[in-house]
Amino acid sequence: MPDKRILVVDDEINLCTVIQACLENLGGWETLAALSGKEGLAIAQTQQLDAILLDVMMPDMDGITLLGKLQNDAKTQAIPVILLTAKVQSTDLNRFEKLSIAGVIAKPFDPLTLAEKVAAMLGW
Repeated sequence: MPDKRILVVDDEINLCTVIQACLENLGGWETLAALSGKEGLAIAQTQQLDAILLDVMMPDMDGITLLGKLQNDAKTQAIPVILLTAKVQSTDLNRFEKLSIAGVIAKPFDPLTLAEKVAAMLGW
């Protein structure tokens, strides 16, 4: 039985599949996937989660909007969030620093080190 449960929220199904494989096979964690911000919010409110990997750029509800909803909900505000983003300009990173997040992982990322990065950011 995996000791950690992570939700991956990304609108790119292929990327979700890769991230899930990395976290399950290399991290040994259970992962759930949501292909939209709305779906991610629904899962976060009904499942016991240890962390959320959240894409910043999504069509229906972007990651920053979803992060705000998670942080304003007593059921989900304690879940650590790591942002996944291709937006790694200094202005973006400065904006992300002001958010209450566990960290930022830049896309594209190295699948072989993803689980290690996640574990390091979350102190696991």
